[in-house]
Amino acid sequence: MSRKLGYARVSTADQSLGLQLSALKQAGCTKIYRDHGVSGNLKSRPAFDALLADLGKGDTLVIWRLDRMGRSLKHLIEINDLLNKRGAYLDSLNDKIDTSSPTGEFVFHILGAVAQLERRMISERTIAGLAEAAKHGRYPGRPRKPTRVSAIRHKAA
Repeated sequence: MSRKLGYARVSTADQSLGLQLSALKQAGCTKIYRDHGVSGNLKSRPAFDALLADLGKGDTLVIWRLDRMGRSLKHLIEINDLLNKRGAYLDSLNDKIDTSSPTGEFVFHILGAVAQLERRMISERTIAGLAEAAKHGRYPGRPRKPTRVSAIRHKAA
């Protein structure tokens, strides 16, 4: 008998799982695993690991969005390969991905690649912006306390 097992995750303790839980219940999940305050960058997450151990042939892992399951394309593909080996499927509600069909499997790989590209582009823009700000003497974070060396340089100027 196939089951729909849901997974919800938020990264920080002050975030709410409410929206995801509501969507997973509406999608017909018979059991929902929850990681609260756990980063998606971690490969091992307590509730997610328990869900993977529980998945069997014909079951469907239901998530709210791909980024709830993993951050990198490599990790998403590893999870999808594990599901395939077990005869299980993935259903990402907001991404409209259902890997029980060849088209859904194809879309999964395309959207995973696009998500990874987007993260890398954001990172590159951030690094470029920080470098440009540094050229103009602006640095992120709290103002730096002058050190003895910088105070000597400042007096010499």
